[in-house]
Amino acid sequence: MAGNLLKTSSLSVRTKLLHQTGLPLYNTSHGFHEEGLKKKLQQFPGGSVDLQKEDSGIGILTLNNPSKMNAFSGVMMLQLLEKVIELENWTEGKGLIVRGAKNTFSSGSDLNAVKALATPEDGMALCMFMQNTLTRLMRLPLISVALIQGRALGGGAEVTTACDFRLMTADGEIRFVHREMGIVPSWGGGTRLVELLGARQALKVLSGALPLDAARALSLGMVEEVLRASDEASCLQEARAWLGQFTQGPPQVIRALKRSVSSGRELCLEEALQMEKELVGTVWGGPANREAIARKGKFNK
Repeated sequence: MAGNLLKTSSLSVRTKLLHQTGLPLYNTSHGFHEEGLKKKLQQFPGGSVDLQKEDSGIGILTLNNPSKMNAFSGVMMLQLLEKVIELENWTEGKGLIVRGAKNTFSSGSDLNAVKALATPEDGMALCMFMQNTLTRLMRLPLISVALIQGRALGGGAEVTTACDFRLMTADGEIRFVHREMGIVPSWGGGTRLVELLGARQALKVLSGALPLDAARALSLGMVEEVLRASDEASCLQEARAWLGQFTQGPPQVIRALKRSVSSGRELCLEEALQMEKELVGTVWGGPANREAIARKGKFNK
């Protein structure tokens, strides 16, 4: 019953598009030619973006370029998109931890790629590519958390805002350094920061290029918790445990809950309510619902 109800949806076109897997924000109608940019990005190798999918339904996405503080090379930008697409198709997934290798989150873009993409047209094309990728990351039906060890700078800070939650080590730092580079956030981080902190605090953080240590990030509401652990393995384990409290239960239920919240954030009230109704149809009377009712029935006898 559950799966068929979505096929008869009366949702608006905009709502359907929002929840269509893999839909980009930008395409050729916006002057964005993805294949051309991909060819340029392939010219800048280095590092990797690695994905580990665990039997528990938790994915571990690792930015791995430690010799450059996990800066994104052109190839890593392409790999990030590939991993997001893989996660979009992971039907058993429930949660995602985004982290950097070797106790550092990410220092943003590799300057070799930045120097080569020097024209305004190049900058806007890269902006559209990364906004496409990180919006798809944000809309994944997985509950995501950025594990911030060490520094998250520039584009690295922007990546953290595409996750649902952020956890930070005591020695971590988030800093939007764009002002000092003579630019503005271009991967969607400025827009998402306003949603996270409100316009006044976001303006302070961006225009001041303020370094947010763990205490300040916590007080602003930028992060959920400061982790007790400091070494890489222990931090990852602590992040798994923290995320686990929100991913208990069948994948179809956790994924529907995430989609419901995404709808409430991005759609108008009427459309969000419609999507909530459609999501109810995917779980009501399903296996998890029937099992829960049976368990409760035993206690009520």
